[in-house]
Amino acid sequence: MGTSLKPAHTELPAMLRPNPRLDTRPMPDPNHADCRGVASVLSRVGDKWSVFVIMMLSDGPKRFNELKRMINGISQRMLTLTLRGLERDGLVTRTIFPTIPPRVDYELTDLGHGLQQPVKALGEWAIAHLEQIEAARTKFDQRNDG
Repeated sequence: MGTSLKPAHTELPAMLRPNPRLDTRPMPDPNHADCRGVASVLSRVGDKWSVFVIMMLSDGPKRFNELKRMINGISQRMLTLTLRGLERDGLVTRTIFPTIPPRVDYELTDLGHGLQQPVKALGEWAIAHLEQIEAARTKFDQRNDG
């Protein structure tokens, strides 16, 4: 079989095409120009750890270790990265209190609170359909393993 030497993934924006007059491929639809931006937002809010953090912060601010205890299976590093990403996207605020040792609280912003309902609905849907999904996975695996 080997590796194909055919060019792949050759779709380039018009500005990057070597010679737009000779390149007859259709231009990307300008109505979809914001897809990359939306995709980056969806990848943040659709990430399983982000969903859990948003759910846990929905009833008020929490400390880091409190969140870690509440979210089963998340590592300290992954929680740190998730909180940092949510803070960068304006969904979570981080407040440091000048105590010894310093206390750090995480809380949803107004933007983060706006995400609560969709996240809650997604979680409820997943719980309600978990058995059906597991049955479909089992059926698929049995069909494709044999």
